[in-house]
Amino acid sequence: MEMEEIKALKKKNKIKDSKTDYVYYAICWFILILLAIIVIYPLYYIVIASISDPDAVMTGDVWLYPVKITFSGYAKLFQRDDIWRSYFNTLVYTLLGTLFNIALTIPAGWALSRDYLPFRKVIMPLLIITMFFGGGLLPYVIICRSLGLYQNPLILIIGGGVSVYNVFMCKSFFSSNVPNEMLEAGQIDGAGEIRIFFDLVLPIAKSIISVMVLFYAVGHWNNYIDAYIFSIEEQFYPLQTVLNGLLDASSGGEGEVVLELMRTATQIKFTSIIISTLPILIVYPMIEKHFGQGVLVGSFK
Repeated sequence: MEMEEIKALKKKNKIKDSKTDYVYYAICWFILILLAIIVIYPLYYIVIASISDPDAVMTGDVWLYPVKITFSGYAKLFQRDDIWRSYFNTLVYTLLGTLFNIALTIPAGWALSRDYLPFRKVIMPLLIITMFFGGGLLPYVIICRSLGLYQNPLILIIGGGVSVYNVFMCKSFFSSNVPNEMLEAGQIDGAGEIRIFFDLVLPIAKSIISVMVLFYAVGHWNNYIDAYIFSIEEQFYPLQTVLNGLLDASSGGEGEVVLELMRTATQIKFTSIIISTLPILIVYPMIEKHFGQGVLVGSFK
C-alpha cells in the first residue's frame, strides 16, 4: 500500500521515477515473489504428492509434477470407517468448543475494558501471571479428574475454555472501538448492562469475533493430544488423533510389511492433510474481510 501511495503521489505531482526507484521496486517484487513461492510450494507439493505413486514420493522423484497419478490414497482413506467417525467427532468438538470459547472470551474482554469493573486492578495482574506461569500438565489432569472429565469426551469441548491472550485482544478492541457516547445514549434510553452488550456492543464487534472464531476453531480442529492425555475411548477420537495413529502404525513390522506400511502411510499422510484442512480453507474466506481489522485493532498497543 505504501508503494502505491508513493506512485500515486509522484503521478499527481508529475515526478518521474529515477533508476534508484526502479531498483527499489525490483527488489520489492523479488522479495514478494520469493515469499509467495515459499508459501505456495509446500501446499502445491502436498497436492501433487497426494495423487502420485507412493514409491515415487518416497524416492524423492516428485517435486514439480505428479508421477504415475493415482487416487488410491483417497480411496484407502475414504474406505476407513474410523476416519469418517472421527471427522464427525471433530466437527462437533470444533463447533461446540468454539461456541463455548466465544461465550467466555467476548464477555470477559468486554468486562475488562470497562473502568468501573469491580476489582479490575486485581483481576488484570492475576490474568497476566497465567500467561507466563502455568501449573503444568499433572495438576491440570488432576483437576479435570476431580471434575469428572477424565475419560470424558466433554473435555475436548470445554478444555482450555479461555485464552488469556485472546481475552486481552478483545479488551483492547472494545477499549478502542466502543465510544462512550453510544453507551451513554443506551443508558439514557433505559438499557441495562446486558442489553447494551447484546444490542449495542456485539453488532460492532464482528471483526474481533471473527478473529476469535478462527483462532479457537483452528485450535480445536488441530487438537489431537488431549484424547491421549485423558484416555478418551477410540470411538470418540478426533480426526487428528486417528490420523496420528495411522502414521504411527507404519513404524512396526519388518521386511515387506514395513515397506507396505510405509507406502500406505505416505499416501494417507498427504491425502489426510488435504482432507483435514478443507474445512478451515472453506471457512477462512468467509471471515477474511474481518480478520485483518480484528487482528490489527485488537492487538496489544
